[in-house]
Amino acid sequence: MENLERQGMADSAGRQGSAGRQGSAGSAGRQPAAGSASRESGPGSRERRWWALGALALSVLVVGLDLTVLSLALPTLGTDLHASTSDLQWFVDSYSLVLAAALLPAGLLGDRLGRKKVLVPALVLFGVASLACAYSHSAGELVAARAVLGLGAAVILPLSIAVIPVLFAPEERQKAIAVVMAAVFIGYPLGPILGGWLLDSFWWGSVFLINVPVIAIALVAVALLMPESRSAEHPRLDVVGVGISSAGLTALVYGFIKAGENGWGDVTALATMTAGAAVLAGFYLWERRVSRRPGGQPLVQLSLFESAGFTWGTILATLVSFALFGILFAMPLYFRDVRGLDSLGAGVRLLPMIGGMVVGMVVGTRLQTPPKAAGGEPGTPPVGAKTLVTAGFMLMAAALAAGATTTVHSGTGFVAAWFAVAGAGLGLAMPSAMNLALGALSAERSGVGSAVITAFRQVGATLGAAILGTVLSSAYQARLHLAGLPAAAASAVHSGISGGVQVARALGSASLLGSVDTAFTHGLNVMLWCCAGIALAAALLALVFLPQRAGAPGGQPQAGEAAEAGPAPEAGPAGAPAITHDAARTK
Repeated sequence: MENLERQGMADSAGRQGSAGRQGSAGSAGRQPAAGSASRESGPGSRERRWWALGALALSVLVVGLDLTVLSLALPTLGTDLHASTSDLQWFVDSYSLVLAAALLPAGLLGDRLGRKKVLVPALVLFGVASLACAYSHSAGELVAARAVLGLGAAVILPLSIAVIPVLFAPEERQKAIAVVMAAVFIGYPLGPILGGWLLDSFWWGSVFLINVPVIAIALVAVALLMPESRSAEHPRLDVVGVGISSAGLTALVYGFIKAGENGWGDVTALATMTAGAAVLAGFYLWERRVSRRPGGQPLVQLSLFESAGFTWGTILATLVSFALFGILFAMPLYFRDVRGLDSLGAGVRLLPMIGGMVVGMVVGTRLQTPPKAAGGEPGTPPVGAKTLVTAGFMLMAAALAAGATTTVHSGTGFVAAWFAVAGAGLGLAMPSAMNLALGALSAERSGVGSAVITAFRQVGATLGAAILGTVLSSAYQARLHLAGLPAAAASAVHSGISGGVQVARALGSASLLGSVDTAFTHGLNVMLWCCAGIALAAALLALVFLPQRAGAPGGQPQAGEAAEAGPAPEAGPAGAPAITHDAARTK
């Protein structure tokens, strides 16, 4: 296999030779991009690509599960590990900060060394770190294990997206993106469901151990089914760019986290946010300088942002995290603390959103699948991406506006209905926006390009949590009536809905409990109105700025792309080997 890879690389390096030599000798020795080889290798290879994608979806699902399950285990962790409030915060923050710092370097390593070669060790690392988390004996050990877990996730998330332009043709890409995005969002309700059952039945370490068997399945499937792909140009390691981008993203994310915890007037939050923004501005200037050098190879290709599909597809995919914050994070608090349900019951009530999302993704994929034109070539999709993304965000805006009328006594059917409509909007908007962004990526640098998209979404989700969390908290506190309460009790009620419910029950005060529930529901509604406004603004942005169709297909083989055909090459229709000549690379 290494000989074939070297042969493909040598052939790529010598493609300045005569056209005749490229058309004959080149076809014997060159390997096409992994996606091209798979697409041309018959039905067996096609099935293997989709099984490989399923393995990647499992990997992404585990990362999503880990985020939501931990929030349930924090109270138990605080007791069993004798963790302080600061320790509990670092259980979450260590993961998020390492994830932010390592995203862009991970994408570069995938392009440079091979996406499969980097992804397989990352899956192993994630599994080992999950074991370390489960059997931690102190808060310090758990913080360190969570940091390693974040490092594994920083590779898994972007590279799971990066292989889509390589493995799948443009007409298949929408469906492939829908599979991966569905795995991301299914983890949100599944986390509380699994986590609640595990914490009720076993010890807290089980919420981390659940990762191990799923990662093991994904690891075997990726190792056996996923073809290797990498950049034959062997992009240089932009050490300065890696350092600056990692420092800037870490500082910015940390500042947003601190703002969400301590308020926007917190000195530490303001200082780190300002420093992070300044460092990222310096990163842009450095990348522009490197780009202008003869033969310069920056970490991030700034020319990507000249593509309307990439720029606005990435921005709109990020805004989805803002618009859905109310459902994914605030509504579980409503179910648990206002409605009195346990974690399992709160998770089950998020399932209508998943059902709506699946329906939206199926409909959106069919509307974006081009019919076969004369000669078997794909035609034009029935509905353009601009239309689908705009319609999806409009649906989300309408659903979130309906959700903003929630009361303390709203029925389950009402909540399930607007959840389902919001999920349908998500299913229409997210895959189409991601497809536009990925359509601008070449297979040559899809790792770094996907890491940029993931970094935007990571920063956007953290910023959304901070801003919308502040809106919810401020509106909640403004409606509280705490006259006559002792200072300590008033402070606990003021801190949040969970503290308020505990104080009211400890005092046996039905009036205080009613005041806390009403205040939180008011705060929830104010926040959902903000989420609806964000979704409406996103719809308008999509209508004005998005292109109707995806740009140059990222899945097309690019000059210099070397790839292996995978562990078990399939024979072509006439018994020819799976590694076939790619005409696009010999022009």
